Amino acid sequence: MHSILIVEDDRRIAQNISRGLRDEGYTTEVAYEGYNGRALALTGQYNLVILDINLPGLNGFEICRTLRNEYPNLPIIMLTALGEIEDKVEGLDRGADDYMVKPFDLRELIARVSTCFRRADLLSNPTREEVLQVADLTMNVSSKIVKRSNTLIELTAKEFALLEYLMRQRGRVVSKMDLAEKVWSFNFDPGTNVVEVYINYLRKKIDKEFEPKLIQTRPGLGYTIKED
Repeated sequence: MHSILIVEDDRRIAQNISRGLRDEGYTTEVAYEGYNGRALALTGQYNLVILDINLPGLNGFEICRTLRNEYPNLPIIMLTALGEIEDKVEGLDRGADDYMVKPFDLRELIARVSTCFRRADLLSNPTREEVLQVADLTMNVSSKIVKRSNTLIELTAKEFALLEYLMRQRGRVVSKMDLAEKVWSFNFDPGTNVVEVYINYLRKKIDKEFEPKLIQTRPGLGYTIKED
């Protein structure tokens, strides 16, 4: 049975989330303050953390960064009343797996939780060794090792997920909408630049010091990864 920690200072919201998740068969615990939430999360007894950003004591961004360093594969869903693009980018950049803006439909949150667990199960239980390759760029999906010209490339969890999706769609132009839905599991907001930000992160790591350049932009259409 999966155990979920909810770190949310609004008691009504926290209890509603907790009740809804328990109805789905999960066990839950709630923390209403940042330092207590971080302490509980660091015990390692939870399979997923739902984390508000605006918390008393210690904000969710700092908690997320700490948890990602300690538990690289722990699913984290961030909640906030803010809808600013910068907050989405920062939350995802700190290592969050998903991001929801209040108010939200509890059914959607439960669906996101289920998706996070499916991904975590795939990471922890790979069925076979799988290596993806485009030119001299290789990705071992099982060991999470990425190399370009035999040079090890260090990627964050979200950068890895983005690159994996692009490599699986090798030679095909993938839209920003498709990337937002498949990599971040949220409905695409035309005003957000999250996809562009992470494409730039990848380019700096796998293209800047190498030839040929593999990640290509198709204006108005999206992105593709291929060797010309």
